[in-house]
Amino acid sequence: MGNYFVIGGSSGIGKEIVSQLLADGHMVYATFNENETSMSGAEFSRLNVLEDDMQIPEVESLDGLVYCPGSINLKPFHRIKPEAFVDDFNLQVVGAIKVTQAALTLLKKGTNPSIVLFSTVAVQFGFPFHSQVAASKGALEGLTRALAAEFAPTIRVNCIAPSITDTPLAERLLSSDEKREANAQRHPLKEIGNPDDIAHTATFLLSPKAKWITGQILHVDGGMSSIK
Repeated sequence: MGNYFVIGGSSGIGKEIVSQLLADGHMVYATFNENETSMSGAEFSRLNVLEDDMQIPEVESLDGLVYCPGSINLKPFHRIKPEAFVDDFNLQVVGAIKVTQAALTLLKKGTNPSIVLFSTVAVQFGFPFHSQVAASKGALEGLTRALAAEFAPTIRVNCIAPSITDTPLAERLLSSDEKREANAQRHPLKEIGNPDDIAHTATFLLSPKAKWITGQILHVDGGMSSIK
């Protein structure tokens, strides 16, 4: 069984990834900032993803790294201060860079090691009021391809781009039956994504079953990005 490091493992998609990895018998080291967790069987440590001194598991090797932190700030472009773009970039891009750099030596010692990052359907499929989130997530997609090229053939790097998913992060967008139904109808599959839908894709990418997949942006979005 492998050693996996999940950044942001106490809520939403990250929590479900931790649960699935634990169910498969792996050792999981998960970090979290604000949300408490009652899960057992994993080792947890607190980590501020913006700190320079990265806290990584004290293990001989890592077989996978997942970076989950993100934000959904939807505003008209003219109302967004440049500093808000910087804040999102620091959280979602610089945070992923720092953790990856800190864990790189351990990943190189892992068995078929894999890195999984997260983007959004809004990068490929333009939506109004999504400039802030699309800018930083678009940078993550570019980072995914660049790292996949640089780390091959030792470490695989892939990115998942979901549509709206029923998580605490999206709670205000799904706060009524009307909002949930309207969002569901925008997808060809007429459903809102669940954390386990995305987590199954992440654990697949971490596993040896995906050993020939790297540099990919996987659109787990109910068909939104490719079907009209």
